[in-house]
Amino acid sequence: MKKTAFFFALLAFAMTACVNQPAYHPTDEPFRSVYHHSPAQNWMNDPNGMFYDDAAQVWHLYYQHNPFGTTWGPMHWAHATSTDLIHWEQQPIALAPDSLGTIFSGSIVIDRNNTAGFGENAIVAAFTQSEICGQHQSIAYSLDGGMSFTKYEGNPVLMGDIADFRDPKVCWDEQTNRWLMTLACQQEIRFYSSADLKEWKYESSFGTGYGAHGGVWECPELLQFGDQWVLLVSLNPGGLFGGSATQYFIGQWNGHTFTCTDDPEETKWLDYGKDNYSTFTWHNAPNQRIVSMGWMSNWQYANNVPTIAFRSQNTIARDLSLYKDDAGEWRVRVMPSPESMAIKGEETKKLGDIAIVELEMSGNETGVITLSNSKGENVVMALDAHRQTFSMDRTSSGDCSFSQDFAAHTTTPLFVKQDTYKVILFIDHCSIEAFDANGYWAMTNLVFPSKPYSHIDVQGGKATIYDCDL
Repeated sequence: MKKTAFFFALLAFAMTACVNQPAYHPTDEPFRSVYHHSPAQNWMNDPNGMFYDDAAQVWHLYYQHNPFGTTWGPMHWAHATSTDLIHWEQQPIALAPDSLGTIFSGSIVIDRNNTAGFGENAIVAAFTQSEICGQHQSIAYSLDGGMSFTKYEGNPVLMGDIADFRDPKVCWDEQTNRWLMTLACQQEIRFYSSADLKEWKYESSFGTGYGAHGGVWECPELLQFGDQWVLLVSLNPGGLFGGSATQYFIGQWNGHTFTCTDDPEETKWLDYGKDNYSTFTWHNAPNQRIVSMGWMSNWQYANNVPTIAFRSQNTIARDLSLYKDDAGEWRVRVMPSPESMAIKGEETKKLGDIAIVELEMSGNETGVITLSNSKGENVVMALDAHRQTFSMDRTSSGDCSFSQDFAAHTTTPLFVKQDTYKVILFIDHCSIEAFDANGYWAMTNLVFPSKPYSHIDVQGGKATIYDCDL
């Protein structure tokens, strides 16, 4: 046996004994999110393989996971399920490393017509396997609704020819009646087609001359919104405020080639904070919704954030659609999903540990919102109607000592001028997610206060605070 194969076989054997240990749910973790998904313990990064089981009405979330420690390590696909996108039940590890490599990011489809021959309505996962010799794409199938997987004996189904050849997002292309794989390849996106999920044909590439190229492109996804198409692409580094971020491109897909219709001089960002990366959407979401979730962290400091038994959480679920801004440009609308908004409880006068805050500000002045605690730590947000910006300053938000890159002041354009601006804040123990109430922009930032923010001050506007009904 080759050394590489022996190493991964030994690794897989060791993991079999460890990955399904009882879940650890500490009660003294001050930064444990309440209504965001997080691993029970150890490391998590990119969401993977998300799909909705319409028969069982269950949302499936898989994610990059190191079951052996709280920093990035030998990647598995961990698995959690939910009926409401808020409360998550941890399931056994779905995919573990083998002799072909560790398990990197990928996607899941429901093969309703049995194109792969695994069985009608088989759940088929496509994922990157990474080893010393490179990266390649493999598949596995589930006949029990995504609870357990059998790896295809003919893996890998697509061999890499360059470094950074990863993160397959598979969907069914109605134009060609074939499967489409969107793949990240260094600083471009490649498209491949297949009739059976096993044999893949190269179609085209996209990337030259468009978007941010400060780092490696990752986690792509091609989405259809009526007669418009959107290509999501994460990159690291090279984000707007440093480190990792998700950009997107709007254009047309003809079954073989993606043609971007954006101005090549502009980079469009899905989120204007520092902590929303690797955004993916659920396959088979109900009512043809496009429901997304991202990893709430940044590669600049993800391994060092001051949590104890676990690292990382995901954003709330968000519905995506399109709108035109004041300049007539198409942009992605990002709205908290109805399931996320459903946690809004009774109106209250006091800012609690967790809350939803709705802000209303005039369309012709500046509103300033300050969240603070008794230790003098604060987060200052400002909506400037004259400059047409919203900003969030977390430089004094609490513990920033773990990384020189954490203290930050993030800013987004407002994109659409309004008579009255409404902003929604989702506040959890270590995060603030801000949204324009019409979905014109979103901003996600982590915070690590030594005590919860217990006070809110609003100048130039009005705040309504709601408890979270969980």
